[in-house]
Amino acid sequence: MKPTSLLLALLPLLLLLPLAAHAAPDWNGELRAHAEQPLENARGPLAQAHRLAPGTAPTPRGSLALEAGLRTQTAYFGADLYWRQERFEGTTHGHDARVNELFTGGDAPLLGEGAAWSAGKKVVAWDVGYGFRPNDVVAQEPRRLLLPLRPEGRPLLQAEQFTADGAWTLVWANPQQLHARAEDSRRGAESALALRAYRREGAADGYGFARWGARTQGSVGASVAWVAGEAVELHASARWMHRHDGLAAGPQGGGLGSANPWREATLGAASQWLVGATWTNAEQLSLLAELWHDGTAPPDTAWSAWAARNAALSALGASAALPGPLRPAVAGNLAWQATPWTSATSLRRDNLLLRLTWKHEAWEPVLELLATPRDRGRSLTAALGWQGDRWRFEGGLRRSGGPDGAVLAQLPVRQVSYLAATLAF
Repeated sequence: MKPTSLLLALLPLLLLLPLAAHAAPDWNGELRAHAEQPLENARGPLAQAHRLAPGTAPTPRGSLALEAGLRTQTAYFGADLYWRQERFEGTTHGHDARVNELFTGGDAPLLGEGAAWSAGKKVVAWDVGYGFRPNDVVAQEPRRLLLPLRPEGRPLLQAEQFTADGAWTLVWANPQQLHARAEDSRRGAESALALRAYRREGAADGYGFARWGARTQGSVGASVAWVAGEAVELHASARWMHRHDGLAAGPQGGGLGSANPWREATLGAASQWLVGATWTNAEQLSLLAELWHDGTAPPDTAWSAWAARNAALSALGASAALPGPLRPAVAGNLAWQATPWTSATSLRRDNLLLRLTWKHEAWEPVLELLATPRDRGRSLTAALGWQGDRWRFEGGLRRSGGPDGAVLAQLPVRQVSYLAATLAF
């Protein structure tokens, strides 16, 4: 890396450290160092592409990263600053510096008692699920990350009011994107109005949601969380939408294409739902079970066509009659078949999640299984964390597999292991 580039990468951290040293008591932050080591999969279209023509697409590489964050929030101001420096195997470097949150706000007496307003870049995360959240219509943050990340907020204007047993929140997200092009307003950047209403009835919390997007138009949803007893909690969520962002596939025959057949598009109506339960005993042993359906994921017919095209391209690549100059073209077509993995919230529409955790003094072991019943794919995660007053250490392993036809079994990364150390200040 050039010295000027390195200086620009380090500049955010150099600004953060003096602030942390002389900050008021309401400032806090963290430093985290972590390493990830992926293992490339020998199955799937991307692996076949690499065998035909090595270097067709980037291969998974191990990485070392250093992150720093500094945040504060008062009744009238909030900020969250983030910096990251990363080094990949092969001496490739990357860096990122951004403002996750920067907003102001205050009371709004014109809206009634207990009302408030805020404006700026802010995280507004909704819904009750763990593995999947149909009604997280503002933040739209990724779920089930190996390491928790401080989410990046959305530019917004917000009004809300709280009462003794209820609340409502109105958000105009991404107002600067109101007249943006379709390709610039996908994946959480669409200008939209979102409304959440909350009501508490005894041990149950109920929520209603409505959203109107400049391009995807209307959606409505509801969710509930109920503490059914000292050890059991139940939750559910559902959403219906008039349009949604997704992937549209072009012709899926066995011939070679000159362009990626997958493209982002605005698609038709879809529904999402989740049901879940949590059981926790007195020893802090906890079991979470969730089942969800994501109608925005590719349907079974799309995956069947995807598998058929993979087989046809694989057969073409293995043919002795294939001219050598065409091998890179076949490899490129196979590499394009990995596109759905980078865009979909859920790969398959139906998913089952089981998560077992145990908090014992400073230790917290975790065992998690994600299964896709349609094709019997699975992703298993095992992790162990230790939490002190200021330090946290954690590490784990995530491994995907299943039958050869399972989508999870064909991911570019078969398994990834990680270690992390975090210092809070």
